[in-house]
Amino acid sequence: MYKNCAFTGHRINLSGLDLELLDRVVLNLMKGGAKNFYCGMAQGFDLAAAESVLKYKDEYGAKLIACIPCANQTETFPEKSRQRYEKILERCDTQIILAPSYFSGCMYRRNRFLVDNCDVLVSYLRSHRGGTFYTVNYAKKNNVNIIEL
Repeated sequence: MYKNCAFTGHRINLSGLDLELLDRVVLNLMKGGAKNFYCGMAQGFDLAAAESVLKYKDEYGAKLIACIPCANQTETFPEKSRQRYEKILERCDTQIILAPSYFSGCMYRRNRFLVDNCDVLVSYLRSHRGGTFYTVNYAKKNNVNIIEL
């Protein structure tokens, strides 16, 4: 049984992402007793995962925890993504802001925080470089269970 879950996935290149599979994985984790869902709040997979958690969290008593790498995370987001982010953020149970402003490496710091606080990492990895690849490898090194979508 997993208590704490985190997500990692690409910001772009989501054409192969099966949202119904993501929903089933999230629902099964909740049914299995997962209570805390840590989300890095990046565009793309993170926001999709957060929306999936929001569908079921009240019914299962789960919490969505926004792990924000820096206070100005959405500064470069397109307006539509920023609005989606704000809507999700309003429904999060907790917000953890890891740095007051952007600095080189703050996203990797956020990714390590996610892994360090979870029993299972739900991953959407399609490229062997970048933040998601780094996060999955960090999870492997730390013996964190990984569910690959």
